[in-house]
Amino acid sequence: MSDKSRVLIEFIVRHLVDHPEQVIIEEIGSDLTKIVRIKVGGGDSGKVIGRQGRTAGALRTILTASAAKENKRAVLEIIDGKRHEMQGALVAANMP
Repeated sequence: MSDKSRVLIEFIVRHLVDHPEQVIIEEIGSDLTKIVRIKVGGGDSGKVIGRQGRTAGALRTILTASAAKENKRAVLEIIDGKRHEMQGALVAANMP
């Protein structure tokens, strides 16, 4: 993903959520496929996903168009940090 695309996605997401300081955008993957992981905090994932997934779909469209210019593929993941932490705590609590 180009720097311009990353800045645009980050700008959009930060203006959608209640806790913009908790937004983290990570890129992982190979040369041909990039996974763009958006982590939000405080239960803001619903705002990033949007009603019936429309906002997430729009973000995916931006990423796909940007990646296509570079002959690459992009996958979007949206992670709610609060839920992710709670799941980790539950897993740790159930370990022997």
